[in-house]
Amino acid sequence: MVLRLEELLFPSIADIAVLSVDVNDEAVLIAARCTMAGADCVGCRGWSERVHSSYLRYPADVPSAGRRVRLCLWVRRFICGNALCERRTFVEQIAGLTRRYGRWTERLRSTLAAVGVALTGRAGARMAGVFGVAVSRSTVLRLVEALPDP
Repeated sequence: MVLRLEELLFPSIADIAVLSVDVNDEAVLIAARCTMAGADCVGCRGWSERVHSSYLRYPADVPSAGRRVRLCLWVRRFICGNALCERRTFVEQIAGLTRRYGRWTERLRSTLAAVGVALTGRAGARMAGVFGVAVSRSTVLRLVEALPDP
């Protein structure tokens, strides 16, 4: 059985294509893009395939084999076709991978939240530093506070 790179790196994320993987001594850079034809508008939930522009995002991902992992994610900005929508343009989000204004992938965010639940503030920040993610104790606590109540 031969696994594709997408299945190996992003097993639970559909509609993503890995373009390249660059590995050096301290980091892994994964270039990827979304393969869907369009996206849902965040304002009105309408579907759009009209591309306005595109740009690169660089969210951090969960470290691997002692190396930092950074995505070089090619994202598109779409034009909303609904004349009544308050948003003229919006950026595609890849479900399970990114969120608006996010500098981390959802995997890294959930990993840091789990560390925060187990160790809280300073200890959680120190543990995150051990596996290569520099965060403050306030960030760890903010991630814990953002979790839903059990």
